[in-house]
Amino acid sequence: MVRRAVHGVLLLDKPVGLSSNDALQRAKRLYRAEKAGHTGTLDPLASGLLPLCFGAATKFSQASLDADKRYVATLKLGQTRRGGDLEGEVLRERPVNVSREAVRAACDRFTGQIDQLPPMHSALKHEGKALYEYARAGVEVEREPRRVTIHSIDIVEGEHDRWVLDVRCSKGTYIRTLSEDIGEALDCGAHLTALRRTGAGALTLDRAVTLEALEAMDEPTRDACLLPADALLADCPEVRLGADDAARFLAGMRRRLALADAGQVRVFGPEPRAFLGSAHIVAGELISTRLLSPSEVQGLVTERTERTA
Repeated sequence: MVRRAVHGVLLLDKPVGLSSNDALQRAKRLYRAEKAGHTGTLDPLASGLLPLCFGAATKFSQASLDADKRYVATLKLGQTRRGGDLEGEVLRERPVNVSREAVRAACDRFTGQIDQLPPMHSALKHEGKALYEYARAGVEVEREPRRVTIHSIDIVEGEHDRWVLDVRCSKGTYIRTLSEDIGEALDCGAHLTALRRTGAGALTLDRAVTLEALEAMDEPTRDACLLPADALLADCPEVRLGADDAARFLAGMRRRLALADAGQVRVFGPEPRAFLGSAHIVAGELISTRLLSPSEVQGLVTERTERTA
């Protein structure tokens, strides 16, 4: 296979049963991309939004890692299972007698800043190994609670022992742990039967494509599915520089601008729209955070010109 330079972000709708890395490798082969990476793992049990980065976009994957997430989670009440999902053995069964008001009250208890104990069935590392590797070997590792933020939990639908919740949360939130905690608050236990990620920062599932759809496309149609390399920074303000300032900025030099302080901005050169990298503004100075190389900038300009021709 002849690899090629590809730049941009693909919003993939990952299927259940496929690891994030397997999904990435399949997409990378389809695009014949030289360089690719994902923006944080999505559990094989889960489906939904998995942003994949190609070429220059890989430099900004941390933005998606740090972004808030949104999930649709399906809970089964009355059963506690090992690992907190339907793949684990049943550990305990209890009768279910809940109302919508009780489920609402239980969800409210976990809205806001909470401390979560990371589950053993997670990718969190301990002495260089993922916790799930210890779990598979039957080894329990001591973990420290982590502070996360649950922005909202809305009831989509539900009755008796099956409830579907729409969860908006900070990075690092474990939805299977949240599901178990809600079950314990209802005094009947619960486990996760389905999980679908619908949002990551400003990116949403409604623009995502499946691997099967990508496989059926020809290369130009597949390329048209890619968002710009700055898509992971879509909620950051833009700063546009003239040719001289753009060249100096790419060389790592600070530029003085009459702009308010900002934690993160997207920086562009003159037309045609040339993305240069990310920066922050302190006391009127534009300071680079992540810069593209001149060849990457030229590659983005060339791709943009070809796609709009």
